[in-house]
Amino acid sequence: MVDLIARSYARILPLHARGKLLDLGCGKAPLYGSYKELVSSCVCVDWANTAHKNEHLDLECDLTQPLPFADGEFDTIILSDVLEHIPTPEALCHEMARSLALQGKLILNVPFFYGLHEEPHDFYRYTEFALRRYIELAGLQLLSLEPLGGTPEVMADLFAKHVSRVPLVGPAIAAFTQWLTLRFVSSRIGSKVSVATARRVPFGYLLVAQKG
Repeated sequence: MVDLIARSYARILPLHARGKLLDLGCGKAPLYGSYKELVSSCVCVDWANTAHKNEHLDLECDLTQPLPFADGEFDTIILSDVLEHIPTPEALCHEMARSLALQGKLILNVPFFYGLHEEPHDFYRYTEFALRRYIELAGLQLLSLEPLGGTPEVMADLFAKHVSRVPLVGPAIAAFTQWLTLRFVSSRIGSKVSVATARRVPFGYLLVAQKG
């Protein structure tokens, strides 16, 4: 998942990131190096209980409450692997839309076929139809919505997570499984299998939406 997200953002950010950027629920800000040269300024925000403290964090706030930003303050908002941890996703989508400037872009990704993580703050898995609905309700225009990975990635992730618990050899088998799957989906045949299965068995989703 990390590799899929990194590759996708490397492709998407140069097309859409600009101006003042908000990295919302930034965690350890893994995308910081990818967007810092593309924007004029950036603000990294996470909640106070995050387990991913980082040197780039500018502000702690509760993402289930109204965001402490002015209307139209940001040209770009990134929400990476966060929406599934929000118990009131529709409210957050409205707050992000409010905080975006006209023509501003929201770039968002979520997992789909993925195990529980950061319990007990793991509430939802979203279909493409749910994501479309939240974007529409927030008054944003959906520019793109694409699945991240398909059956090969999902199967490898599930197997690796389970086998990694086997004493001694488990972690090595898990790492080899992930490496082998990456090699497979990078091949011509593997890429076709991943793309062909992604609609029905997506590993996750990445979307870009625009205000106005």
